[in-house]
Amino acid sequence: MKFFFQIVFFFILSSSCQNASEKIDNKVTKSVTLKNDSIWNFTSKTPMVFIQSGTYQPLYGVKNKEVKVSSFLIDVYPVTNQEFKDFVITHPDWRKSNIKKLFADKNYMFAWQKDTILPENLEEKAPITNISWYAAKAYCDCQGKRLPTVDEWEYIAMADESRKDARKEESYNKMIISQYEKPKTYLNLVGLNPKNVWGVYDLHGLVWEWTSDFNSVMITGESRNDFETDNNLFCGSESVNATDLMNYAAFMRYAFRGSIKADFSVQNLGFRCVKDTILTKKN
Repeated sequence: MKFFFQIVFFFILSSSCQNASEKIDNKVTKSVTLKNDSIWNFTSKTPMVFIQSGTYQPLYGVKNKEVKVSSFLIDVYPVTNQEFKDFVITHPDWRKSNIKKLFADKNYMFAWQKDTILPENLEEKAPITNISWYAAKAYCDCQGKRLPTVDEWEYIAMADESRKDARKEESYNKMIISQYEKPKTYLNLVGLNPKNVWGVYDLHGLVWEWTSDFNSVMITGESRNDFETDNNLFCGSESVNATDLMNYAAFMRYAFRGSIKADFSVQNLGFRCVKDTILTKKN
């Protein structure tokens, strides 16, 4: 089992390193302004829960250096096919037939028969996938929300049903890895996996999820938000500085994030939104 995940991780990582000479689009994804026809005329009915501020030790960066995460609200479930369908009805620029090539590759909404018609094999309450980072960002933006940062996502994803940090539990990691091994989980309905102690469902075992800064982690250790950093650092030093080399589940997530670009539309990649609170600016 360990050997298998070593192969998976280093395959994904090497794929990212092959593209290290290409210009990473951190500046683009950080500063892009997305057009919304009617920016406040769409509101998702997905409930949100409050996440209390705290600290955690990430898988990247300087050993024993904790990262502070401010309080925020997060969607209880990933965005569903039905919710994204409602979004493209009111925001036609993001329909399959209208989206600009700059904002999505050819796999965008791949299985959809028409702009607003789901194929028979996709349930309305299953997570939306084959959606680019730009489209996910636009969906969240039009509701006054945003995509979570990597730190925010990992902070709540380290919780199980009873503990806010279950990463040292062998059973917890085995459970996550076993879920990652299951095929075609993107066809499942949201909310079937047990909620964690925060009250959030499906962080593991359903789909991978976009984050706002998906391609900025593991570029440097102490300066993970420094977008001017030499991209070649991704391919060497930072994989050595990981805080837990045996945590294959987390390594797979970081490696996957490092292997994709903002216009990619992947079959098992979805998203959910977060929202700042009054406490966010204070913490």
